[in-house]
Amino acid sequence: MKHSQTIAIGVAVACALFAQTPPKTHLKVGDMAPDFTLPSTTGKPVTLSAFRGQKNVVLAFYPAAFTGGCTREMQAYQLGLDKFTGAGTEVFGVSTDNTPSQRRFAEDLKVKFPMLSDFATREVSRKFGVLMPERGIANRATFVIDKEGRIQHIEEGSAAIDITY
Repeated sequence: MKHSQTIAIGVAVACALFAQTPPKTHLKVGDMAPDFTLPSTTGKPVTLSAFRGQKNVVLAFYPAAFTGGCTREMQAYQLGLDKFTGAGTEVFGVSTDNTPSQRRFAEDLKVKFPMLSDFATREVSRKFGVLMPERGIANRATFVIDKEGRIQHIEEGSAAIDITY
């Protein structure tokens, strides 16, 4: 088999895997967001409950660094970052990539908000109901969490790429 045919088959298989219907989260608007502590690209761990009473939080779960949809999504958050910070909101990208990969991804995109790594246990992705265990990655999903720690909005799948809604 020619090298180009092998690549084409690999790309087709990868597209088919990502095109499958991802699981839906069990969490609902109004639920308390599960607390967690994860390593971040800033070098300091991030604990969700530390923002209670202080700031709103956007958790943007994405499947994999350096992929097209994830790149567009994180770039969109960076472009709108001033609006989020102006509204008292912290933005975090969350994936099952390891922290060094996320750090490189953030540097390449010039992203100024922290990326959180759920690489070690994938427990946070599981708690939020976005883990696709057969693939070991998180489904694309965005959770908007208010200052009290309650989920105010959930967007899943490809609709979560466009944050301009």
